[in-house]
Amino acid sequence: MKILVTGGAGYIGSHAVVELHQAGFQPIIVDNFSNSEESVLAGIEGILGTAVPTHRIDCADEAALRQVFAAEPDIVGVIHFAAFKAVGESVAKPLAYFQNNVGSLLTLLKVMPEFGVENLVFSSSCTVYGIPDALPVTEATPTKPASSPYGRTKQMCEEIVHDVSAAPDNKLRTILLRYFNPIGAHASARIGELPLGVPNNLVPYITQTAAGIREKLTINGSDYDTPDGTNVRDYIHVVDLAKAHVVAVQRLLDRKATDTVETFNVGTGHGNSVLEVVQAFEQASGQKLNYSIGPRRPGDVPAIYADATKAAEVLGFKTETSLLDSLASSWKWQQTLADKK
Repeated sequence: MKILVTGGAGYIGSHAVVELHQAGFQPIIVDNFSNSEESVLAGIEGILGTAVPTHRIDCADEAALRQVFAAEPDIVGVIHFAAFKAVGESVAKPLAYFQNNVGSLLTLLKVMPEFGVENLVFSSSCTVYGIPDALPVTEATPTKPASSPYGRTKQMCEEIVHDVSAAPDNKLRTILLRYFNPIGAHASARIGELPLGVPNNLVPYITQTAAGIREKLTINGSDYDTPDGTNVRDYIHVVDLAKAHVVAVQRLLDRKATDTVETFNVGTGHGNSVLEVVQAFEQASGQKLNYSIGPRRPGDVPAIYADATKAAEVLGFKTETSLLDSLASSWKWQQTLADKK
């Protein structure tokens, strides 16, 4: 069964492609490589022993997307990853985020029904909760004004899916997966997080600092209302996150969904501070990290982590990888990148 994976050459998308294939699906990648590299395809092929069909298009391009669906008959579902995803960058470039993130979903929702494709797994985010009043957040936690344009695009996309699904002639069934903070890399170290330029995310900045690519890590703020003053997040291994997508796709195909739109948090259910991640990395890698404290970063939420109960009870999904093992895999991936140069 063919599953279209938009943004399939990206960090999370590439790992989902691997897990889909290993679960017996035929993933079809759509990616314009604006935020990923062609080398990812070789990494996927190295793991799977076969190439994955890939269409180099922008999925916000309606005509091009329509051609993909025409060229790939019998697509039974879509996982929509393709989006810009950096909180800080979204503050600096809000229009680009609205055009890309919202625009690509609108195009997809327009084209899917033309080819009878009714199953969608949407890549959402814990940023939809804004700054929550209480932790951990459940799927019933009210969404509050997002702290960044990136977060607002995810809120808008969720609302669009709900509105489309409420239409009288709707046949779409969607699972919204609200991710927390994916980290780590595939055990083979053939694919992993591959930021273009200066990393926006914590862990690749840590690994690049340990590798000597960056002079030091600057921790953005130490005066938050958290146990050690630094931001708290729920860090989930990317392979665990990828497996959640396979479970979600299967649920849609098995028609087990109890509503036209279902929402699940995908996290570990545990929060770690930035300083805890730094210390865990030093333990996992044996590397001493050069870091200092800097000012807060615009758009950052002080603390957020998941209540993962619903995913466990309804999807049967639980994370398997510890923070230490996740960080060890990130370091192995960073070392592999250095060996390639």
